[in-house]
Amino acid sequence: MADRRVDPCTLSTPVDQIVTTKLNLDWDVDFEKKTLSGNVKLDVKILKDGVGKLVLDTRDLSISGVWNDATNEKLTFALQDPNQAVGSALEIQLPSSAQQKESSCCIRIEYQTSPSASALQWLNPAQTVGKKQPYLFSQCQAIHARSLIPCQDTPSVKAPYDAKVTVPRDLVALMSAVRSGEEACSDSAKKTYCFEQKVPIPSYLVAIVVGALESRDIGPRSRVWSEAEYVEKGKEEFSETETMLQTAEALLGPYVWGQYDLLILPPSFPYGGMENPCLTFVTPTLLAGDKSLASVVAHEISHSWTGNLVTNCSWEHMWLNEGFTVFVERKILGRMKGSEKERHFQCIGGQGKLIYAVETFGESHPYTHLLPLLEKVDPDDAFSSIPYEKGSTFLFYLETLVGNTDDFEAFLRAYIEKFKYQSISTQDWKDFLFSYFQDKASVFNEVEWDKWFHSPGMCPVLPKFDTTLSDACTKLCDRWCAADFMELEEFGASDLKGMSTGQVIEFLSQLLLKPALSELHIHSMGSCYKFDDTGNSEIKFRWLRLCIKAGYAKIIPKAIEYACKTGRLKFARPLFKDLYKWQKSRQKAVEAFLENRENMHPITATMVAKDLEVDTQQ
Repeated sequence: MADRRVDPCTLSTPVDQIVTTKLNLDWDVDFEKKTLSGNVKLDVKILKDGVGKLVLDTRDLSISGVWNDATNEKLTFALQDPNQAVGSALEIQLPSSAQQKESSCCIRIEYQTSPSASALQWLNPAQTVGKKQPYLFSQCQAIHARSLIPCQDTPSVKAPYDAKVTVPRDLVALMSAVRSGEEACSDSAKKTYCFEQKVPIPSYLVAIVVGALESRDIGPRSRVWSEAEYVEKGKEEFSETETMLQTAEALLGPYVWGQYDLLILPPSFPYGGMENPCLTFVTPTLLAGDKSLASVVAHEISHSWTGNLVTNCSWEHMWLNEGFTVFVERKILGRMKGSEKERHFQCIGGQGKLIYAVETFGESHPYTHLLPLLEKVDPDDAFSSIPYEKGSTFLFYLETLVGNTDDFEAFLRAYIEKFKYQSISTQDWKDFLFSYFQDKASVFNEVEWDKWFHSPGMCPVLPKFDTTLSDACTKLCDRWCAADFMELEEFGASDLKGMSTGQVIEFLSQLLLKPALSELHIHSMGSCYKFDDTGNSEIKFRWLRLCIKAGYAKIIPKAIEYACKTGRLKFARPLFKDLYKWQKSRQKAVEAFLENRENMHPITATMVAKDLEVDTQQ
């Protein structure tokens, strides 16, 4: 399994037969029809003799024609019946000049996306912050690029791309690429933006946004983009971006992407961040006002090396992307705080996330494997913190076996240098680990590799973390759990003095792992700590869950409102799940979801519908 390179989530021609070497996109964005129309040109290279056809991934695309771009010869094509998990195969008969090994050609496909394309969310003006202009953004990870582009939609194929995007004149278009200029249109109501991504990337990193966007400089190679209402907040919140970039470069080597911009999206964006090259997408839930949640940016910056530069060859090896990125993110945060204890504190918090993920799936569920099998499965169904936290814990454990953080960080830099611009398997990584640390072979031979890779549940070994920063959280948590009703008066706002925001979050996280508190405990805690009034999304989320767990009925309207308002899956799914489990709130949660589903991102709506056992077509 560790060396399994076949991607079960793609229908496209295997990469040992044909590989895409470049994409050229030309799109017209139509907000009335909610479609992108135009063409893609795919430069492809034939790697084996006798390959007569090219098969590409698609989902809900309308294909109007396929040509050999060099000769304008029309090519025969067929769109196969759709598979619910992985879409429809587009089969294209290759020109006779491109059926021998080492030959190449450029295939041009004219097409249009569907208004319900799973990669895109179309917002009307009322759904935006500014309320005046429509908005469009994409989310292609894991396998949604096929609803945007007919392509080899697998992380095992990486290619550079150029793009021209025509949009209404009053709007701005951005992509996961360097901006290379603008062009006038024959239609004076429109404008064309040009982009170039020179670094080879997998299809899931192609990204587009169109809206009434403004920007502010936040560093020598960085801007923050958003609607006008968020842009100044973003400038302040993400002012440490250049420091994070420099810290990451010191760990992993030069940043190769040129520009590093941030885009603050509307609340319906389903993730905390998305590592689109040159333009990281982030949720507005990070705008806490005190930079306390900016660690997400450290995570996305880390992806510029682990994930974007060195990429998992399939989603079964996702831990190579996410486990490495969490591991590096925490090293960045530890260095910025000047404290190894901070890194350990972040790792302790990660264990709580891992426990929740394992409990959600069930401790014997195959999706809790570090290397899950995803045959005939939509990777979104398997998405959780498992590859993030189990993967990063594995790396932390290996670092302790090496015995020296400097030596392990040197290995990380060598690993990036060895595999940059490539897509790799877990076996590729393991082989390099053993070749790099030849003097540690006896140590690594003691590692239970099969258990780490293929056993369900929690990590087979838990490293010993420094608990200095978490001890205060644990002490306060234990006080609340042990307090009887008469002792509740002993708590007060001063309990949180001296605690960082991260420690308050960890305190609440630990309480969520304990037996439910009483309603009286919850009422007293709310009065003491004013959690109902917090503007910090991570605190609010945990507080709402704690109240639901305690059966505190007064919180139901607030919990439902927040679950519907925030499109971030990390918050929406657990809240809806908790509300659904509680008989008193179940029907209200389902009704609220059905009422608000049209305003949700397609990924969020699909996943929550499954959680609430609602027919996805209802």
